Amino acid sequence: METTSSSRVGAQTAEAPAPAAEGPAQDAQDAQDAQDAQGAQDVQDVQDAQDAQGAQDVQDAKTTPAPAPAAQPQEATAPVPAARRTADGFLAADFPWYGLDGAFTGPRWLMQVGTAADGTVEHGSTGHGDEPSARGEIATGEKERFAVVITVADKSLRRSGDGTGTLEATSVSSAAWLAGSGLLAYSWPGQMDHSLRSDWLDQQTEAAWELADDLAGPDWSTLSLPVDGEPTPFHYRESEFGWVLAGSTGGGVHLGAYGRGMSAYGLAFSVIADLAAYE
Repeated sequence: METTSSSRVGAQTAEAPAPAAEGPAQDAQDAQDAQDAQGAQDVQDVQDAQDAQGAQDVQDAKTTPAPAPAAQPQEATAPVPAARRTADGFLAADFPWYGLDGAFTGPRWLMQVGTAADGTVEHGSTGHGDEPSARGEIATGEKERFAVVITVADKSLRRSGDGTGTLEATSVSSAAWLAGSGLLAYSWPGQMDHSLRSDWLDQQTEAAWELADDLAGPDWSTLSLPVDGEPTPFHYRESEFGWVLAGSTGGGVHLGAYGRGMSAYGLAFSVIADLAAYE
């Protein structure tokens, strides 16, 4: 009986492996199938998400108003002409303004007015011919032709409007200095560096003041020109930058003038009947 039992045990161990031995291969196959399925699902999910986003973008494009076009930059505003800017100041004066008489047929334009400490208009300038610039001739090489007439109210030494001080009297020297400094403002010596012009202008302006304070000196000559049709004596001088003159009228004003490219000897002055001719 023992021998038979032993035989049975041996026969059992010699039997073919049970089907469970195939488990690892099956597990591998299942894992691969799961991965493939998951991968396919992921691809589908991504595709669905992209399709959904695309559909949303299309919907947004249909429902969202198109942005307004960017505003075009506005063109720079042209400077207001001097005539329109200062006409009110000329109209506020209590004295007549002078310019070249009707024999001059070129362009006319208002420049600026000057006021006393109390705001009273004391003087102003009217231009004739080309509008000058400091470096005009140097920059363009073209000769400028202009004459500027300065009208200065004849004022005596007086109290200021607010009573806090006194205002200086005006005279022919006032007109001469305004004319001299005015010419310098539109002058620039050739080959002068920009950084040096300020010092030069200060020096020359001081010299113009000294010249205006010595109208009887050797730097001035006498020139007779018509004012309202009447011969009137003027103090006159020339420089490399142009000419300057100053005199008085019988109408309660002093006249100064400066210019370049136009001869002073052929000029005549008269009261401006209508400022519109200068606008």
